[in-house]
Amino acid sequence: VQLQAFGGGLVQAGDSLRLSCAASGRTDSIYTLGWFRQAPGKEREFVVTLNWRDGRSYWTDSMKGRFTVSRDNAKNTVYLQMTSLEREDTAVYYCAASDVGLFFDDTRYKFWGQGTQVTVSS
Repeated sequence: VQLQAFGGGLVQAGDSLRLSCAASGRTDSIYTLGWFRQAPGKEREFVVTLNWRDGRSYWTDSMKGRFTVSRDNAKNTVYLQMTSLEREDTAVYYCAASDVGLFFDDTRYKFWGQGTQVTVSS
């Protein structure tokens, strides 16, 4: 499975941004696809994970509401729509896939995209 994350950029606080994660290769083996982020000087943190089979999403509480996730099955692409962005959302955002289960722990994800930088200025 190959993943490509894109869509990041420099935005103002309060703006919206949509990130994309395009999956290719053995997409039929994907069990879950998740988004993580890593802010400067901090550990990578879980944002959301999407069950590839039934489309259910599982969120970290602090981001639920401002962020939504959706999937285009035909394009094997998952979108992370972020609204009301805050400076604290500045981070490199990664998408990752697991072929064995649904996890909140990034160490359990086998396939990773390259990350896309989101910078929110005030």
